[in-house]
Parts: sequence; C-alpha cells; structure tokens
Amino acid sequence: MSGAVAAVIPARLGSTRLPKKPLLRETGKFLIQHVVERVQRARTIDRVIVATDAPEIHDAVTSFGAEAWMTSKDHPTGTDRIAEVVRSLDAEYILNVQGDEPEIDPNDLDSLASALIESGAEMATLAAPFDDLERFRDRNAVKVVVDREGNALYFSRSQIPWCDPTTNEIPSAARKHVGVYGFRRATLLRFASLPPCEIEQSERLEQLRALHHRIAIRVVDITREPIGIDTPDDYRRFVERHGAMRTAP
Repeated sequence: MSGAVAAVIPARLGSTRLPKKPLLRETGKFLIQHVVERVQRARTIDRVIVATDAPEIHDAVTSFGAEAWMTSKDHPTGTDRIAEVVRSLDAEYILNVQGDEPEIDPNDLDSLASALIESGAEMATLAAPFDDLERFRDRNAVKVVVDREGNALYFSRSQIPWCDPTTNEIPSAARKHVGVYGFRRATLLRFASLPPCEIEQSERLEQLRALHHRIAIRVVDITREPIGIDTPDDYRRFVERHGAMRTAP
C-alpha cells in the first residue's frame, strides 16, 4: 500500500437549496473547478479525484483536465461515495473535501494531512475559532470540544461548552467544526461499514458514529473558517468576492 495522500471530493446534483450547485459557473469556472484547483495547491496531496454519480459533473470535471470517477447513485452519504473510490485506490491517507468549499485554504489541508500522518491518528478534522456570538448560537454551526491531547470529545449543534447568557461571551474552549476529514484508508473503510448510531441520528452528525465506536478524531486548529456554498445568496457573495479579487490591483 502506498503512503500517498489522496483527496476525494464527493459531488452530486441533488442540492435542494441550490440545484446543480457543482456546475454553477458565473465566475467563468464551474464551482467544482474552484474546489479542485484549491485542493491541487496543497503540497501534501498527491492525487485529487472527484467522486460523482452524475455524468454532467463527470464531464465538467474532465473538461478542465481533472480526474473524476463515476460511482453508484445509491450512496446515502458522501463518505459512502468516497469509500467506493477508496476500495480501488492505492493510497494510505484519504482526505474528504466537500465539493462546495471553493475557498478552502490549501495550507489547512496540508495541516490536516500532516497531523494525520505524524500523529498516527486514525481520523482527523479541522476546527476554527468563533468570532461571532450569533454564529456560536446557530444550530447550523457545528461545535466541537476536545481533550487535552486535541482529540474530539463531542460534536453538537447545541452550544458546547455552555455559554453563560448573563455574560454573552463565547467560551474560550469553543471551536467551530469545519467538515473536512482525513482518514487512514483502513479506518475510512471500517467507518463506512458501521451502522448509524443513536447520537449520530439525533444530532444529524455523521462523525459521531466514529466516536461512538471509539475511533479517535484528532482536531486540527485553523485560524479561519472557510465559507461554504449552501444557498443562492452564498454563491452570489462568492461570485462578488471572486470578481473583486480578480480586479484588485
């Protein structure tokens, strides 16, 4: 088995809030192309693959010279889609990068891969500080708390640690989970074979399945949460930022 690092990006057409999201191209590039190009800039990643069940996405990805694999339409999660690819892939370390993160920092991906390799962890993920109290209170912002070694204790949509409403201060231990994961190959395949657990279903957070089965998750701190694209407004603002960056002196 090669010690190489592969990044696999799951992509599908069926977004309810932003249909055909990967194929949006108001910037002149497909959204999925922005993601691929950011991931390709990471120094530690040897191979980047888009895993999709949609021929339109496959054709778009290959049109700009990147690698795409067709997968089954029956996968319930992106992790299951990635696992199908990994079973035929010669790489020891796998990064799961979401297909709607066109501004992911390649340096953060390098930090994630390095932590996975150097710590001997089975699984790793990213977390960023909260700088806004309303964001901390938002149930859509997933929180994570860690132990003294930097491993995840729990993930939740609730406010963890507890925030004293009389002070309105974000707890110093609060971290915003960033949904990018690193796995050892064997761990990813084991994880994908495990049934969902009760806390995972209650919180609607797949990573809790790993903690339930005592798979340690190393949490790597980064300085800034990347801005994902979930809604038409998110995409509009991304297009504006991209245009401003292109015209900046």
